[in-house]
Amino acid sequence: MPDPVRLTLNRDSGALRGTHRMFIGMAAGVGKTYRALGSLHEHLSAGEDALIGVLETHGREETKRAADGLPVFSRREIQHGNVTLSELDVDGLIARRPGIVLIDEIAHTNAPGSRHEKRWEDVEALRDAGIHVLSTMNVQHLESLNDTVARLTGVRVRERVPDHVLRAADELVLIDLPPEDLRARLRAGKVYGPEKIEQALGNFFTVPNLMALREIALRHVAQAVELDVPDGQPAAHEVVVVAIAAEATAARLIRRGGQLSGRLHGELHVVTVRAERLTPEQGRLLGTFREITGALGGHFEVLERQGGIGDTLVAYARKAHATQIVMGETSRSRWAEFWRGNVIRFVLRATRGVDVHVISRD
Repeated sequence: MPDPVRLTLNRDSGALRGTHRMFIGMAAGVGKTYRALGSLHEHLSAGEDALIGVLETHGREETKRAADGLPVFSRREIQHGNVTLSELDVDGLIARRPGIVLIDEIAHTNAPGSRHEKRWEDVEALRDAGIHVLSTMNVQHLESLNDTVARLTGVRVRERVPDHVLRAADELVLIDLPPEDLRARLRAGKVYGPEKIEQALGNFFTVPNLMALREIALRHVAQAVELDVPDGQPAAHEVVVVAIAAEATAARLIRRGGQLSGRLHGELHVVTVRAERLTPEQGRLLGTFREITGALGGHFEVLERQGGIGDTLVAYARKAHATQIVMGETSRSRWAEFWRGNVIRFVLRATRGVDVHVISRD
């Protein structure tokens, strides 16, 4: 395997909080867990109190061999119906207080009854207790990349990690592997069992998909490092305002706005104008959009109407000192636009010195 690209962010985590080193790859099988286990061996050889908190080998012999000789902390068993599940024992680890612990696959959703819903939340709890963490994840699990990955690969990733977890890490280790090398590992049975190999090669692990994911991984990790400017402040104060309606397509607008604010090192604001009536489904959607905004490190707000919808959005943009506005292509018919007006056209006319991005509905 090629040497990993190690990118140190030099963030001040505070004397009492544990550090976080993330091993990131473009897809399963590139060697993230293998490298993390090697790092854990180094800490153990140096006399540190190092152990495995949770490890997902997926039956891979290389991974199993890499874990030989490392202490393993017992998982917590959880009864779910007639099934017994095992998850990371967060409370036990905090009581044990090791120096450094490996937490594999932090996008994982924990079993019902666990202390936290997601494994990345377990990592934050361990760090709060002063325990250093090594973790692994694939770049397609980042919240802001969910739509991009779905569009490129045709696969919608369901388990996601908020972008702020990546940004808060102290060190990122990018495990880079050329697509053909990864496909060779697949063919050799080093990633999946024989019954899954051909399906994987023909679906998710195609050369175009892997090339796109590799490019995403390289760019996104580089952007995360660029955020770590010397004085901790962005060079130019950018404010991205995303205007949404209670429609399913709004999730894509929010993520596009999150990507834009990340590239510009700016703030993210997601706003919607309060409707007279909301259906239960629309109310649920707004709750989801609030969670996505929070996962991207943004601020979500429901605006009270001031005149028309366009007036309300422009007033908020001025108050927030917006430099960028993201809007979706209208779903109204031309007849409705004639009677009620075109919000996008109004915002374009009423704002000066602000870039307005109109995202297509396709």
